[in-house]
Amino acid sequence: MPRRLLDRTNSALERFLPEQRLFMKSDDSTRFLRLRPLTQASVLAVGTVLFGWSIVATSLLFIDNISEGSSEQQAAISQKAFEDRLDSLSSERDSRASEALAAQERFQTALGQVSQMQSALLQSEEHRRELETGLHVVQQTLRRVMNERDAAKDELAGLQTGSDGSVNPAARTADMSETVKMLSNALGDVATERDDATKEAEAARQETEQLALSKRQLEQRNDQIFSTLEDAVTISMAPFDKMFKQAGLNTDKILAEIRKGYSGSGGPLGVTMSSKSPAALTEDDKRAASILKKLDEINMYRIAADKLPFQLPLKSQFRYSSPYGYRWGRLHAGVDMALPVGNHVLAPADGVVIASEVEHGYGNVIKIQHEFGVSTVYGHLSKRRVKKGQKVSQGDWIGDTGNTGRSTGPHLHYEIRLGGKPVDPMTFIKAAKNVF
Repeated sequence: MPRRLLDRTNSALERFLPEQRLFMKSDDSTRFLRLRPLTQASVLAVGTVLFGWSIVATSLLFIDNISEGSSEQQAAISQKAFEDRLDSLSSERDSRASEALAAQERFQTALGQVSQMQSALLQSEEHRRELETGLHVVQQTLRRVMNERDAAKDELAGLQTGSDGSVNPAARTADMSETVKMLSNALGDVATERDDATKEAEAARQETEQLALSKRQLEQRNDQIFSTLEDAVTISMAPFDKMFKQAGLNTDKILAEIRKGYSGSGGPLGVTMSSKSPAALTEDDKRAASILKKLDEINMYRIAADKLPFQLPLKSQFRYSSPYGYRWGRLHAGVDMALPVGNHVLAPADGVVIASEVEHGYGNVIKIQHEFGVSTVYGHLSKRRVKKGQKVSQGDWIGDTGNTGRSTGPHLHYEIRLGGKPVDPMTFIKAAKNVF
């Protein structure tokens, strides 16, 4: 049956591919090789397939080269835009910080002026009370003198109309006249003192009103300063808070840990605030305390950001050649950043080197332990420039990119681990765009 099928197939193909014979002649004999139609069709089919495969492979290589060049250009453009965004955000952050510091200095100056005005107002109030007391005494004295004058006048009138001859009326009249004259002079002096006291009291009242007006104006200026400071602090804190939340970190726990290591305090303002009881604090004191607390939180955020890997480990241009995730059933625990051999690899945060060695698969590898249970891994390096146990700071040169270990080309394998478990480094890298 197979033989008959081959014969039929050869007969059908013979119209298009007639049987060919290939003669091979030697010195003493002649041989030939029969090429049946089916054999010729098989050879043509194999040749066609090989030719088509070569065309497709060449096209794919050509398209890949074109797309790789386009990707590099797009990566360069994205990197440039990212750096410009970093510069603008840094400038904006610095200007906000300068405005906050200037506003804080103005606030300190305003607090001093308020304190001086309050002291002057208290002195003016005390002086006014003293003047009122003196005026009250003068009025009592005046009433007493007027009563004595009226009594003297009545006694003089009685002597002039009802004298019984026992006392010399003329002498008594002269004495009473002298007494009345003396009392009149005293009354005039008292009236003058009363007028002077009234003028001083009026001047003190006007001065008190002027001080009260100045105090209200100063309170309004202080309120504007407080509002500006509160807005600046809120704007400055929001990107930090968003960055830590997007990275999946517990901000309360991190800030508490930072405060343990940075718990020193002091300065004139701190002493003044802490010396007051809660009942004695004014609204301005409370607002100032709230602003200082938020500024302290911003400083804590900045310290924590330096201790966590939010910065990129590379300053040179690169492209992401492989993301975090599962590949062929195995977890690729980091991201691959493709770039030539010999580029600097930098520490993205403060930490301690816990490994600097050659490891199967990773080649030359460096591992750094950061704060809060976060660690980073740098694989396939050409050189390791730090040793185990060495402390590094953010931006320190720790190694060079390479192609060691299980690698198909020069690149940096970068991992971030939380509590020893790998997480996607892009979580930190994308979160950092809110601040850096």
